[in-house]
Formats: sequence, C-alpha cells, structure tokens
Amino acid sequence: MELPAHTNRDWERNSDRYRTIAFVVSITVFALIARFMLLGDRVAHWDEARVGFWTLDYIQTGNYSYMPVIHGPFYHHVNPLLFELFGTTDATMRIAPALVTGLLPLTALLLRDRLRRLEVVALALFLAIDPVVLYYSRFMRGDPLVGAFMFAAFAFLVRAVDTPRTRYILGATGAIALGFSAKENALVYLLCWIGALAVLLDQRLLVARYRDQEWLAVAVDNSKRVIDGLSRHRTALLAGLVEFLIISVMFYAPRKNGSIHVSETNVGLNAITNPSLLFDVVVESTAGSFSSLYSFWVVGGRAEHAYLPYLGDLLLTIGYGSVALCLLALIGFLVNRYAADQPRPIVTFTFAWGVASLIGYPLITDIKAPWAAVHVVLPLAVPAAVGAGVIVRKTYGAVTARRWANAGVLGLVLLLASTQVVGMAVHSVYLEPQSPDNELVQYAQPTDDIHPTVHEIEQIAQKEDEGTDVLIYGSPLVKGNPIYNKPSCTRNEGWFDTLPLPWYLVRSEATVACAESESDLNAINGTPPVIITQAEHVTKNESGQTVTVPTVPDELKTRFEGYDTRIKRIRTSDTDIVFLIDRNELQGTQNASQMNELASPPDRHVAPGDGRHTL
Repeated sequence: MELPAHTNRDWERNSDRYRTIAFVVSITVFALIARFMLLGDRVAHWDEARVGFWTLDYIQTGNYSYMPVIHGPFYHHVNPLLFELFGTTDATMRIAPALVTGLLPLTALLLRDRLRRLEVVALALFLAIDPVVLYYSRFMRGDPLVGAFMFAAFAFLVRAVDTPRTRYILGATGAIALGFSAKENALVYLLCWIGALAVLLDQRLLVARYRDQEWLAVAVDNSKRVIDGLSRHRTALLAGLVEFLIISVMFYAPRKNGSIHVSETNVGLNAITNPSLLFDVVVESTAGSFSSLYSFWVVGGRAEHAYLPYLGDLLLTIGYGSVALCLLALIGFLVNRYAADQPRPIVTFTFAWGVASLIGYPLITDIKAPWAAVHVVLPLAVPAAVGAGVIVRKTYGAVTARRWANAGVLGLVLLLASTQVVGMAVHSVYLEPQSPDNELVQYAQPTDDIHPTVHEIEQIAQKEDEGTDVLIYGSPLVKGNPIYNKPSCTRNEGWFDTLPLPWYLVRSEATVACAESESDLNAINGTPPVIITQAEHVTKNESGQTVTVPTVPDELKTRFEGYDTRIKRIRTSDTDIVFLIDRNELQGTQNASQMNELASPPDRHVAPGDGRHTL
C-alpha cells in the first residue's frame, strides 16, 4: 500500500528534524568532553586566582557584598557547592563555565525555524569548537558565562517570537538574570540588541523603498507587530520580570554570617514574612548594586585609554583564534543581504550585533583583554553558519554538476577553514595554553607550570605543627597599605603581585608570614620550610650575547643554602618568583604521609577548608 504524498513529506520532514537533533546532541556531547578534558592542567590565571580567593573567603566567613572590581557574584554562590562536592582544585573552579558553555550548542535548535538544517548543525559546531570560545570556556571568568547565558537568552527570545509558548519567555528572562549575575556587561548585550534592531528596521525600510512601499506604513506595521507580540506575551513578561528579580536578589543580596544582610540587620528568612525587610533586600540587591557599578566603572574612569591600541589587540586575538569563523560570517552576511530574495532578519541582526561588540568593547574594557573576543565571536557564529552552509551547498552542487574546478576550489576553502579551527583549537587550548606566543593568553597568565611546586607546599602545610609554613620575603611582594587579610602580612600592591599564589596558599591553609626587609627576616622565629620572593636579575654573557637571567637574592643564597631553588615566571613576559623549599622538611612530610596511608585508607572526599586539597 502506497502512502499519500503529503504523508511521505511529513515523514521526511520529521526524519530530517530528528537527524538534526541527533547531530546537535552529538556535537554537544563532544563540546562537553572538549571542555572537561585536562581542565585543571593550566595554572590559575591572575583573575581566576583573585575570584577564587574571594570565594574561599566567603566560604570561611559567610560574608559577601557586591564588589564591582570582581564583577558578578555567580562564582561566589555556585563554586562553594562545587568545592564541597569535588574538592578545591583548579579544575573544580572551572566546572561552571565548562558546563554552561558545553551545553551552548543546544541553543542552535532554538533557531531551527530561522536557519536551514545544515546551518543549525554548523552553528552548533562553531559554538562547540571555535578556538576563542573553547579556550575561555575553560576559564573561570564572568565573560564565558555571560556570553553563554545572553546567547541562550537571544535564542529563547527568537523562539518566543516564532511560537506562542510562555516557557521561552521565562527561559530568556532567566538566562538574562543569570547573565547579570555573572558579569555586568550583560547590559552591553541589551544595548547591542537595541542597536541591531535599529539596523534591522533600517534594512526593512530600505527594502520597502525598492518595492515601492511607503516607508512610514512599513514602520507603523512593524511597530504594531512588536506591540502585538508584547501584548500576546504580557502574562509571561510579567512572570519573567518577577523571575528576573528573584534570581538577581538571590545572587546580589549581601550576606553576613551566611544570611542575607541589610544595614545592621541579619535578615535571613525573616525577609519572607516581613515586607519591609524584603523591600530593603530588593533595593540593596538591585539599585544598590547598580549604584556601586556606576560609581566604579562609569564615574571612576576605569576605561579611559587610547582606543586604537585596544581595538588592534582585540582584532589580533580574533584573527588568531577565529579568522575562519569571521570570514564565513562575512560571506554569510553578504550572501544574505545581496544574493537572497528576502534577507533573513536573524543574519542581519546577529552580524550587526557582532560588529557593534567589536567596535564597543575596546571602549569599555579597562585592560587589553583577549576574552572580550568571546562577545564578538558568539553572535558572528550565526552568519558564519549561514556562510558555511552556502559553501557546502555550492560544493555539493558543483560536484553533482561535475564542475570539478569549482568543486575543488570550494572544497579547498572548506578544508582550510576546518583546518584552521581544529588546528588552532588543539594548539591554543591543549598544547600551549600558557605560552606567551599564544594570542589567546592574557598577560597575567603564568607562563611556567607551578603545580608541582604548589603541591609540595600543600604537603608541607599538612604537617601538624603551629610553625610558619611559608615566608613571603621582600618589599616588592610585601608593600603598600593593608587591604586583604590573607596572607595576613601581604599588602595592597604586593598582594596583587603575588597572584595566583594567594589562591593556592589559602586553599592549602598554609601558615604564612612575611618579611619586608632583611632585618624583618632576622626577627622571624624558626626557619620556614618555604620562602617565596621575587627574583633579582643579573646580566650575563652567554655565547657572545648579553642576556638577563633571574637569580636568587644574595641575602637568601647563603642563609638557605641547602634549600631547593625553583624560579617560576607568573606572568607571560615578566615577574619571576623564587621558591626556596627545604628538601629535608618536604621529605619528612612525604614519609609521614606514606606511613599514614599504610595505616589507614585514604579519604574519599575532602571538604573545603580542611587543608588537604590537592591539584
């Protein structure tokens, strides 16, 4: 019995849809594997260690208040749960961005009514393996999170326009709220969307002119469609507003001793039954946080710098990691705008969004930050998927028509693009994630692997005595006015200069002392098993060339002659740190540890704060 033609078509459509879903889900699984593989191998970056330090401080004190300098509170509230489950390690602190961005390819399915099936799969691939996105998906900063949450919010909003279902509005507002909890530049995404909508409206008015339509009538018609859409979703929008406030308050509300804190009152659960306290919490979490943000980033002039060097640095990062994606995005935009019978709004919108981000981020960043490229690459992934689809279809058409020259050229383009993406992802993410020659690596990333040295310090910190475990020595690392209390003797600029070491020292619960000068060193009781100081640099003649090499300060060479010496660079191009470690002390600690392991089975779970965390 032969099925009706329309039944065959329905079956084919469903079959294609299921295949597309299967491809995207498979790509998502691969994206998760790519993000979690060797996640803890890279030494903590300056920024990662800074936020990690404050997260440990929140775990130990229960006190939190919004600080614009370290951006949103997402990690403060999520990472303690992860540390409790998996231990306090470099890998654990990166689980959240790896997981959230690893699921990002699934958002391609939300755009299936606006993109062809091949384009949906291509978009999922770009979100999974683009080198810029992949590198910073394994990085504990707010940028990969806010990028993923806001891209997901955009996809949910598109789906809400295409369908009448309320859940997509709630999904979008929830994702936007989580974006704001990760970093304040979620606001920049909203501004870019408004600008992209203006570009989209301009395109429609331009098309109307060439179709002999009255531009004013087209503008009015589009306005009515927007109003009708908002009216249709008014209940969902109201529920979404409540959802946004709840999520924002839960993240941004200040805490004292683990309870939500307003003024001098520990609110805790009383805010649920006391409306006046609830109002104070909402105001402090929203208006109060925005006031702090405005004072620090806008009025504070943090982004006052020359524009072109920052733009050039951003372009260099994008060209290094995502040149194939950007070229395909340009192809997709041009084909959509000039070769299509009806330009697709989603391509125009996302291309304008990406260009606006490219122009805007050099204005608002306070440092040359390669992670800002994430905010440019994510929206450009949509027109890039369209561009990839164009080339694949043209290649297939050339092969079926036996136009071998055309097929060869187009095939070569696809090969070069895929080689650039895969090759650069493997090189920059896994082979050279700390190399100064890697343009995705920011200046404050340690060049050298200090994990083995940190592991030895942690072993020494485990010994059961009350003496000093680590001595930080020298005015370059111990200077300035008091600002942070762990390690208790480091000060202001010196504390920042020692990063990422505070993250490692605090999580190991090492007892730290400081000596700013040699006289302070002489006043130290006992002999610390670990000394950390900044290296001195001497000029030597090697093979007929004059070179500058780091060395141990003279006053420490003779005093700690029997100590093992390691000199590690904790920035990409400078800041050499000397580690002096008492080998006898370490050997005794290792022997004691081995005896304990023989006497009793090892712990299967280590909770944060007990001083036994390993890398």
